[in-house]
Amino acid sequence: MRRSSLWIWVGLRMTLLAVGAVLSIVACMYLYYWISDYRVQASMTPEDRAQYLSALADVEHNQAALWQLLERYYDIEDFLPGFGDNTDWLALYSFVILVIPVVIIVGLLLSRPLSRQFRKIAQAARRVADGDLEVRVLQYPGQPAEMQRLCGDFNQMVERLSLYEREVAQSSSNLAHELRTPLNAALGRVQGMLDDVFPLSPEQLRLVQGQLNNLNTLVGDLHLLSLAHAGQLPLHVTGFSLARLVEERLDWFAPQFEAAGMRVTPLLPDTLVLEADRSRLGQLINILIENAIKYASEGRTLDVTAWREGDWLQLEFRDRGQAIAQKDLGNMFVRFWRAEQSRARVTGGGGLGLSIAQAICEAHGGSIGARRRDEGGLALRVTLPLKACA
Repeated sequence: MRRSSLWIWVGLRMTLLAVGAVLSIVACMYLYYWISDYRVQASMTPEDRAQYLSALADVEHNQAALWQLLERYYDIEDFLPGFGDNTDWLALYSFVILVIPVVIIVGLLLSRPLSRQFRKIAQAARRVADGDLEVRVLQYPGQPAEMQRLCGDFNQMVERLSLYEREVAQSSSNLAHELRTPLNAALGRVQGMLDDVFPLSPEQLRLVQGQLNNLNTLVGDLHLLSLAHAGQLPLHVTGFSLARLVEERLDWFAPQFEAAGMRVTPLLPDTLVLEADRSRLGQLINILIENAIKYASEGRTLDVTAWREGDWLQLEFRDRGQAIAQKDLGNMFVRFWRAEQSRARVTGGGGLGLSIAQAICEAHGGSIGARRRDEGGLALRVTLPLKACA
């Protein structure tokens, strides 16, 4: 059923209310004149009534007789233009006074569904302000389209707030763990050197430096995600060849591919040029390559393909590793989530890689998704506009 717009919904009811009020007054006045005429006819003698009704049946040939009867039983003011006397005006005022309360009551009843829905939304908003993120607004059939969208957007907003609250709570716990691990390792190593448990040597200092570098990388990743979620991730848009960028990154990881025994097959058209932040997309490609090496090296193959669909670029990384469960596909892009139990051969990392990849895609106005392949493994697809807004 197609829903009407809010202005049509309100306008139609206001129009019906106004037309109903006018018709009610007209009907009352008609009834008033009918009763008045009936009373006059009741006051006639039987012979005059019969003659009157006969004359009304053929007015053209009985005008003289009809005028005599009208002059005898009716007031001459009744035939003047406008209302005949003060009685007619009094009747009109009385009918208007009687109709006004009815119009008000009917108007309130007609506006009650819309008012009730606004009241429920206000009550739900108040509960959300008090911290209750489980509240939802029910949608009723026959509502205006704008009201349906308002209820749907409100429920979606609350769901996203609830998801964000859960993510923040989980991320806070994971963040404390991720920050504590390298920090405790560095502090323990330094304390060991102070207590002469470890020798004060360049090798020991390099171990401390490594932990501090991990900590610095984690803080940098969190800062990038914070900028992206706030819509403040800066982009330096330039035109470049996607094939050259991907091949450059694949060459950089060639030693890791060789060590993992992975064969990489790039299928990238040289003519595919896009306008985006080359550095950020390079970071995105690095994340997807590292993800494949870390979690899909047992599959021994990685296919990187790209093609154009209208004004959009499709870039897909396909591996033959051990795919994760279908229910976990959406969790892959959640901060600090890892699929160690199902795919990982080598553990490690901060669990922020795919979250950063998603943030980079969204900053360009695109998206990233994952799907299980029928032949085994996963396919990570990046969808980006060929011309991103700076």
